[in-house]
Amino acid sequence: MNIWKADHFFPETIAHGFWGRQGGVSAGVYKSLNCSLQSQDKPENIIENRNRVLKTMGGNGLSTLKQVHSSICRTVTESCMQGNEEGDSLVTKIPGQVIACLTADCAPVLFYGQDDAQKPVIGAAHAGWGGALRGVLESTLSEMLRLGANASSIRAAIGPCIDQSSYEVGPEFQQPFQDEDASSCAFFKKDDRQKWFFDLNGYIVFRLNRSGVLNITQAKHNTYEREQDYFSYRRSTHRHEGDYGRQISAIMIRP
Repeated sequence: MNIWKADHFFPETIAHGFWGRQGGVSAGVYKSLNCSLQSQDKPENIIENRNRVLKTMGGNGLSTLKQVHSSICRTVTESCMQGNEEGDSLVTKIPGQVIACLTADCAPVLFYGQDDAQKPVIGAAHAGWGGALRGVLESTLSEMLRLGANASSIRAAIGPCIDQSSYEVGPEFQQPFQDEDASSCAFFKKDDRQKWFFDLNGYIVFRLNRSGVLNITQAKHNTYEREQDYFSYRRSTHRHEGDYGRQISAIMIRP
């Protein structure tokens, strides 16, 4: 398995990891650690891959959502969410519950905070351009605050995602971002061919900073270029492969 961890960023009470595509049992375009129930991979392979992640985490259960590029955040209590409910972010304060998001160029963002009793509150968000623009990061923060987290304690780790150099967009793509906040124009640049490129990672940092989250770490691994390490929706689309795998990013309060 290839796993990126924000070492020394989260406390010892927290288990976490941003998994890549290595170390699973899937084949073909899903090779090998595809953990997405929304893919067309063999169900038994997806289940085995997810179980491997859960075993590595040492948790009691693994929760994911049916991701729809929304701002919807859901809270995990004692029961796991098995991917049937729509949404793009999960939060919990229950030890042993692994909460996770699935990505293939979009950015996975893991959150940690503490309440007044210094007990952890955690979150996991799937932040593509659509979800980020619609407010998935802010809804995650709001739900963490509802669970008792102190705003000043919250930190965020941004995992592997597509880099600006690989993220070409049309000129019309910018307008909704600029309508939401004119400062967003800083995350678009034009190359010598007059092609536009979007900085998803930078935009996420901007949205987090705007919400008061200043303690941020970033993987800065380009999922599009690093084929051996990561799945990529855009790469699969360019190759007309029909479907694609998704890597998983997970966080848990140790029991």
